[in-house]
Amino acid sequence: MPTRTVDTRPRTLAVWLVIAGVIGWIAAFALTLEKFHKLGDPDAGPASCDFSPLVQCSRNLDSWQGSVFGFPNPILGLTGWMAPIVVGMAVLAGARFARWFWLAFAAGITFAFGFVLWLIGQSIFELGTLCPWCMVTWAVTIPTFYAVWVQLLKSGTITRSPGVRAFGAALAPWVPLMAFVTYVVVALIAQLRLDVIASLF
Repeated sequence: MPTRTVDTRPRTLAVWLVIAGVIGWIAAFALTLEKFHKLGDPDAGPASCDFSPLVQCSRNLDSWQGSVFGFPNPILGLTGWMAPIVVGMAVLAGARFARWFWLAFAAGITFAFGFVLWLIGQSIFELGTLCPWCMVTWAVTIPTFYAVWVQLLKSGTITRSPGVRAFGAALAPWVPLMAFVTYVVVALIAQLRLDVIASLF
């Protein structure tokens, strides 16, 4: 049986993947610099991303949650965010990928989404902080997850069922709203747990 490829070239998704990848990579790079700075000078003062006891990145970087896999999480971001950039640029250049490739890519995005949700929970409930660069990563990972999976549904990558493809097509315009609702839920949880608004005054 020949390798099945996705029939459409999702140009809108491709543009978003490049944008999200660049933003995510910049955030990971900034956090990596902060981590290396702290490793090189443990007695250094607050990091450049430390704005208050609530809004800071030092506590996150210094915690065990900041190095879950034995190395700083930002290094994972430096390598991981290259994938959306490469995939997006390839699609814009006219590449068509096999079904297995899209499924593998979606699996990676799903892992990133799950990891981000876990980190959000750890930041809010365990560390009691909101890391600025971490939040940038959250902000691009969430819509990327929704956009990729909606594309897989509407393109027939998951299944060629007309009903599933129609469902995916119907969901496509709602991806920004889905991401926004997720942001609101996270913001509400952070407010209820950390009283963010009161900390601003």
